[in-house]
Amino acid sequence: MTATPAAEPVEQPPVATPAATERSLPAPARPKRQPRYHVVLWNDDDHTYQYVIAMLQKLFGHPPEKGYQLAKEVDSQGRVIVLTTTREHAELKRDQIHAFGADRLLARSKGAMSASIEPEAA
Repeated sequence: MTATPAAEPVEQPPVATPAATERSLPAPARPKRQPRYHVVLWNDDDHTYQYVIAMLQKLFGHPPEKGYQLAKEVDSQGRVIVLTTTREHAELKRDQIHAFGADRLLARSKGAMSASIEPEAA
């Protein structure tokens, strides 16, 4: 039997300790929060409560009870905030309200309700 040469020791890479790692890495930047916008629904006399409730349920997922509360508020106050979200999403929801169409329960209804977006107060 022949003798095998002794294996040369393999150098191990240094192991970074958590304290050493924390000191060597810069603190991560906090993600910047996008500004928020309200989607505002405006009152008119050309749409029924049933229309408003159905629209809010289909476009925003509001249950009928919440839709009724929002319909009452827009009727009494002239406007109601139906969603607060990012600008891009608010613009989409405003456009969906404008595209929802006329109220089939009222002959005088010629189109969708009005909506706008506005920045959330800081």
